[in-house]
Amino acid sequence: MLNLNVEKILVAQIEKEAYSSNLYLAMASWAENNGFEGTAQWLYTQAEEEHTHMLRFIAYINERGGKAIIPALKQPPMEYIDIRDLFEYVFKHEKYISDSINDIVGICIDEKDFSTNNWIQWFVNEQIEEEKSVRNIIDKLNLLGGHSLYLFDKDIMSMRAVANNQQ
Repeated sequence: MLNLNVEKILVAQIEKEAYSSNLYLAMASWAENNGFEGTAQWLYTQAEEEHTHMLRFIAYINERGGKAIIPALKQPPMEYIDIRDLFEYVFKHEKYISDSINDIVGICIDEKDFSTNNWIQWFVNEQIEEEKSVRNIIDKLNLLGGHSLYLFDKDIMSMRAVANNQQ
């Protein structure tokens, strides 16, 4: 049976993962509407991944005797200045999610819920990879300095594939 404090913070994470999925869907739509088809595909893939994360939280809470609550979501931003602005927002959001996952670890330790602490470590490692991936994209954009965005957009999915193979 889940400790009540652990259950509460895990339920809160369901909303964050669902919002992340919607955020990346909104970003993908912006990218498509601004001619960044490769970036849109990268963001659609991210949205699916976040949706899967949400489902993992729901399943874990319910399997452990808790009650997963499916939240209402706020509208994500729909406009960005440019592609760099979009990825800076992605990075900021991923750091927010990392902080949230770390808060879960802290509650698990405080409540001596070692099973959930063990389970959440997958997400800790996932967030390290997510932040690294987005930092690499921002580094590439910085190197380009606003030039050759066509090639950047064309190659973004291959950058994701390379990052996944290094895991």
